[in-house]
Amino acid sequence: MTIAYFREEFMPLDGVHVSPLDRGYLLGDGVYEVIPVYAGRLFRIEAHLARLNRSLVAVEIPNPFKTGEWRQLLEDLVARNGDGDQSLYFQVTRGVAPRNHAFPDNVEPVVFAMSKMLPERSAPAPLSAVTRPDNRWGRCDIKSIALLPNVLLRQQATAAGAGEAILSRDGFVTEGAASNVFVVHGDRVRTPPKSSRILAGVTRDVVVDLAPGSGVTIDEVEIPEADLRTADEIWVTSSTMEISPVVKLDGQAVGSGAAGPVWARIYEKFSRYKLAETDVRKDATARDRG
Repeated sequence: MTIAYFREEFMPLDGVHVSPLDRGYLLGDGVYEVIPVYAGRLFRIEAHLARLNRSLVAVEIPNPFKTGEWRQLLEDLVARNGDGDQSLYFQVTRGVAPRNHAFPDNVEPVVFAMSKMLPERSAPAPLSAVTRPDNRWGRCDIKSIALLPNVLLRQQATAAGAGEAILSRDGFVTEGAASNVFVVHGDRVRTPPKSSRILAGVTRDVVVDLAPGSGVTIDEVEIPEADLRTADEIWVTSSTMEISPVVKLDGQAVGSGAAGPVWARIYEKFSRYKLAETDVRKDATARDRG
């Protein structure tokens, strides 16, 4: 039985009942995060909570918890769902109020969190992708629950038999429908710079940080859309996809048509880092509970 957290209580997921006047339900007025959980340990929780706070500040929703309170709540939720590998989703909406576009007065944010168990992970499977124009709004740096444009773009990819849509705006690559993008030519790896056009992915940042130790240089620069067609490798990253190689784009092979050697070096480094982070957090948690 999946245990969720809603309005200050832990309860079975099917026991959660959302008010029809919740502004998240009516207006998409809220923000969210997804944290991967490895062996019962939240991965890069500090980075996820920092990004959550940036999103809350941007949309002017007060943060309902301090960092330590968030950590305790989320760790408790993971434990109640049996530890192991999980994907933890949590969101904050502005609250329950009569429907009106303007912010309501004296409303309390509503927190919802849930976690689902994941099977043991091996290396990510190679993906096919399609290219599409980025027709979303101008504040993609906010992790908003209003995801209809992303949903439509991902569905276009699904309808084309692909796993992701890679987006471009004004002739330059932005990101995937639910991922960040890396493009490889030879030994040069590029990813679009952080801006309001993309979500600053936590996994993206891990890859950028780990690259030098793998003998790889990653440039955070604009990437012309045309460069996708001549890439030796393309990767997409997210908390759920980790670092997935794109081996086919718009029906054409990317490079050799298989996961490339630069991806393999980065993924090996990421796997070691993930294991080390899990062990460090496990030791820290044991000390805290001891």
